[in-house]
Amino acid sequence: MKAFLMHRDRDFDPQQLLVRRERELRRSRSSDEGLKLDQVLQWNQQALRQDLGLDILCKAMSGEDKFLFEVAEVAVLSSLTDLDAIRYRQRVLADSLKNAAIVRDLYKIVVEAIEGERKNYWSSFGRYPTGTLHRAVDVLRTFVRALKRLRSIADQHAEKFESEGFSTLFTMLQKELSNEYFASIEDHLNRLAFRHGTLISAQLGPGNGGTKYVLRKPNHEPRSWLVRLLADKPVGYSFQLHPRDENGARALSNLNDRGVNLVANALAQSTDHILSFFQMVRTELAFYIGCLNLDAELERIGEPICFPAPAPMGERTLSCSGLYDASLALSMGRKIVGNDLKAVTGKDLVIVTGANTGGKSTFLRSIGLAQLMMQAGMFVAGETFAGEVCDGLFTHYKREEDTSMESGKWDEELSRMSEIVSTIRANAMLLLNESFASTNEREGSEIANQIVTALLDNKVKIFFVTHLYHFANSFYVRRSNRVKFLRAERRPDGTRPFKLIEAEPLQTSYGEDLYRAVFSEDRRRGPSESKPRDKTAML
Repeated sequence: MKAFLMHRDRDFDPQQLLVRRERELRRSRSSDEGLKLDQVLQWNQQALRQDLGLDILCKAMSGEDKFLFEVAEVAVLSSLTDLDAIRYRQRVLADSLKNAAIVRDLYKIVVEAIEGERKNYWSSFGRYPTGTLHRAVDVLRTFVRALKRLRSIADQHAEKFESEGFSTLFTMLQKELSNEYFASIEDHLNRLAFRHGTLISAQLGPGNGGTKYVLRKPNHEPRSWLVRLLADKPVGYSFQLHPRDENGARALSNLNDRGVNLVANALAQSTDHILSFFQMVRTELAFYIGCLNLDAELERIGEPICFPAPAPMGERTLSCSGLYDASLALSMGRKIVGNDLKAVTGKDLVIVTGANTGGKSTFLRSIGLAQLMMQAGMFVAGETFAGEVCDGLFTHYKREEDTSMESGKWDEELSRMSEIVSTIRANAMLLLNESFASTNEREGSEIANQIVTALLDNKVKIFFVTHLYHFANSFYVRRSNRVKFLRAERRPDGTRPFKLIEAEPLQTSYGEDLYRAVFSEDRRRGPSESKPRDKTAML
């Protein structure tokens, strides 16, 4: 059985990475080791997490649940490029938002079933066939109760869902989990309880040893007590063990284990099969539960969401209204200023300049997050958003020097850029934030100009937030219709509305505004209240 909630024709976790991790945790009982994302994701996932604040987003999706956090990471960083696949997932998510309580109930049922199996995993008799059989029977009873609850939800609420994903899941549950199916399972489980003992046949082998042990179906036809009393007794022999005959009891137990061994293995495989179904459903539902959690957090702080309109790769289109940085809004716990862009079409390069602390980096993060969320099939943090899908997202942000650096900032910048250039493909998207600022302005501008021009020639879409005036102006004077210029707005009094406007680059970033703000605030506090170390840090 398949869920098909994330893809129309395949599982979300084809390598079973998340499922295998769950099994490892169950066997070890204690493991704080995180999911190795490099097994399923591209090499630059760590840079994306750091530069775009993805951990904050995934934490809001997880609600402190480690499994939900890991599923959110994999889903957000595993970008879809097929428009039909994105829209398929969007429709399932729209159904989830509309029927949130039902979807949470589905998730709760499969989690309880998995937890029920986990409690039975550590059986002291698990290494013996009889113990394996009894454990499998107990687990299957737990699974059957969960399957009945899933079938009940499908019967009661299937009509409330419109997406193909949920319709396929509910139809499968109703078709595969029929009343006859449950009756057959209950009958087998009752038989395997062996309330009347086990009936086993065997043959004599070499050396009069037992061989060909077969568990037989017992003859216990439903008859009245009077018929059973008057009926002829079956011909057979019996014996009794002395209560202190430990060797005899051990031998009899070994005979019983040989008889039930094949059935125990078959039943254990059946429980593993149903467990895999629950784990697969849990993994795919976890993504939508994470989206529900994120929606609840954004609604709590009054921020809007929208379903984006994806466009084909290479179309070079972008428009948005009220687009904001979801990670910043979540970390601050309140509404933040969003940005609007009117139909930016045919542009390969967007250069963002302007006032310090004017919202340039925040805008860049909002673009990156919106791209990842759209290509994960999620909603986007904004009022409207439309853009083309890209063949991979890459970031190159300036880094502060730390002890982990093996060389200076400039060498480190060039090394990271070299990795990107050697990997990036046509129709990928590259976000540059204050890149090449570790050297002087003219040298940084020249290097930026050459690298950006080469990437544009290879059909890479670029967003560049920069203070390199010579670089920005060199593109402006060309009057290329493939370049869009945005500038962080600054009011005449020096205040920042954190809005971007379409405007040419300026030679100043108004650093003196920060200087005046810091020192005027210091003068208002007075000499005894001044904090020179804080001023130095801000400058």
